[in-house]
Amino acid sequence: MSFIFDFLTGDKKLKPLPAKKKDELPHVQLGISFKEWQEQSPNKHKWRNIRWSFLIFINLLFIASFHLGWGVLEGSLSGSRLLGIYLMDPFNSAQELVISSKTGFISHLTTNFWIGFFVILTFYWLLGGRAFCSWVCPYHFFAEMGERVHDYILKKRKIREKTYDITVKYVFWIGLLIVAFLTQQLVFEDLNPVGILSRAMIYGPGLALIWVVLLLAYEIFGIKRFWCRYVCPIGVTYSFVGDLSPMSVKFDLDKCAHCRDCQDVCLVPHELWFVKKGAATREVHFTGGDCTKCGLCIDVCYSGALSFGLKDWTTNRWGYKMAKKMWTGNKQNG
Repeated sequence: MSFIFDFLTGDKKLKPLPAKKKDELPHVQLGISFKEWQEQSPNKHKWRNIRWSFLIFINLLFIASFHLGWGVLEGSLSGSRLLGIYLMDPFNSAQELVISSKTGFISHLTTNFWIGFFVILTFYWLLGGRAFCSWVCPYHFFAEMGERVHDYILKKRKIREKTYDITVKYVFWIGLLIVAFLTQQLVFEDLNPVGILSRAMIYGPGLALIWVVLLLAYEIFGIKRFWCRYVCPIGVTYSFVGDLSPMSVKFDLDKCAHCRDCQDVCLVPHELWFVKKGAATREVHFTGGDCTKCGLCIDVCYSGALSFGLKDWTTNRWGYKMAKKMWTGNKQNG
């Protein structure tokens, strides 16, 4: 769970609810074995297929707009125009802002810059922030394939699983902004596999693709999802947006069998911390800003305990509870 959402909800600070008893599990109540219950609801890959189709469509639209002169979606994922409306990568925009704060040119940033910045933030705020990662980002697509290879090699015991502290990504996010401020250059764009892949597909490949291949190789044979989980400042920026987004993945404890298959397929498994038996602190949980809204957990959930939904801030947000408590107290005192 990302720290802003954790701060707003305070979910992890609450006392865990009593763990379900065996006779309360869905398959036991139906009087069948867990395996039989699984077979009744096979994994259909519904959301994965929709997501991959959309991701491929968006990136093909970039290519077609350039080569066929359609003018529908021009530019690349670093900065583009959709039917004439400017769209700016939010981390690129953040770099521009810190550079302009040093040079004193913030007041000279164009209207198109501000339109592109706020349009893209509003759009992904509505859709859940890091939805960009799994629904649009071409590197994410290849990294997802790489994760499958990594898991296969791991299963064969050819490599050992290694992880880093998930909060290291905030160090990279702050560090790259500091570098941009000091150098007055968009240094990150030279390392950004998202921009490199996007431009390579649209305008043609270059030597920068070697870096992308090396990065994927490291994720396959070294640290799984290294870039997306521990480095990518674009993902971190979208996670901040996702923390405050109304869209999320909803978890219904009453329907859960605690099989944790959802956590096994999750691209950011720390977001599903509440599916572990005895870990949930509410009857209904929502994933935080790190969730990419990929739908893999929903596809694999046999009981329908996970679904896309709107966050219920009226029951989760600590600020709402505090305000209600203060209002009730003042009313009683009055």
